[in-house]
Amino acid sequence: MYQTTFLEYLKNELPENTSTIEAVATALEISYDAAHRRVSLKSKFSLDETIVLSKYYNLSLDRLFETTSTEFVTIEKTKHIETETELQLYFEDSYHSLVPLLKEKDCSILYSAKDIPLFYNLNGDALSRFKYYVWLKLLNPKLATKSFENFAPSSTLIEAGKKLGSLYNNLNTEEIWDITSINSTLKQIHFYFHAGQVSIETALYLCDLLKKLMDTIASKLLNNTVEFKLYYNELHLMNNNVLVNTPHAQMLYVPFTLLSYYKTSDKHTCKEAEAFLKKQLQNSKLLNTAGEKERNTFFNKIYAKINALKKLIEATQVLDFE
Repeated sequence: MYQTTFLEYLKNELPENTSTIEAVATALEISYDAAHRRVSLKSKFSLDETIVLSKYYNLSLDRLFETTSTEFVTIEKTKHIETETELQLYFEDSYHSLVPLLKEKDCSILYSAKDIPLFYNLNGDALSRFKYYVWLKLLNPKLATKSFENFAPSSTLIEAGKKLGSLYNNLNTEEIWDITSINSTLKQIHFYFHAGQVSIETALYLCDLLKKLMDTIASKLLNNTVEFKLYYNELHLMNNNVLVNTPHAQMLYVPFTLLSYYKTSDKHTCKEAEAFLKKQLQNSKLLNTAGEKERNTFFNKIYAKINALKKLIEATQVLDFE
């Protein structure tokens, strides 16, 4: 009975007009004859083959055996991060997790941005290196006394980050922001400056790079060649959830520590998350189609925050009595 149930489940999850025999042969890397024997139930799927097929076609095995309950979901968790090597592996694993989905035609990403989306902080500039510094200091107690000026991430870490960040370029994306989405980065610059681990010159330079990043995002709104939509939501508290949509599958990424996340392709869960996020879009202002005044108001509020931090940092130098 298990074989029949699994086979029906597989057929239902495959795209329309897809040959089940071909799908099995492709995923298991076996001949058509061998695949035909399994599809016709003349041979049985082994446990390993079931797992391979489930991973290949994003099948949730917990759904195979459930009847009515939708409260239990199978999830995958990223590995613990403390070192540069582990952060590099995190970037590489994230890249390999996303690539198969993003290669799908008409793929899109919906990002609920509590903070500046991760992908913007991976281009290898001083601001992205500062983010690596912050993440690793918060995750690795051994770096507690290291200053940013003495922090030199490896070239392999930088390249792994740039490779992951490049996935976000020219991709169909929808982001939901609030004015507070920039707060954590501002707080980090302010904190480590006052802690004496970032120099005044570097702190001001990081603020300038942050403004430059906001300029880049603002310019994307007017670029008709890029499928990018930015929504401004003043009421909903974002949580950095990321929903990847393809014509045949969805994947939901939910943060649970500083960088680590849970991910699931469970259909019920992804659909519920999509419905919730779509409601937030309805209650948000699409800045792409808003008037110039509304767009400028949004970004001017962000620029004002950055300028306020710069003045605070500069005032510290002016009021230095020693």
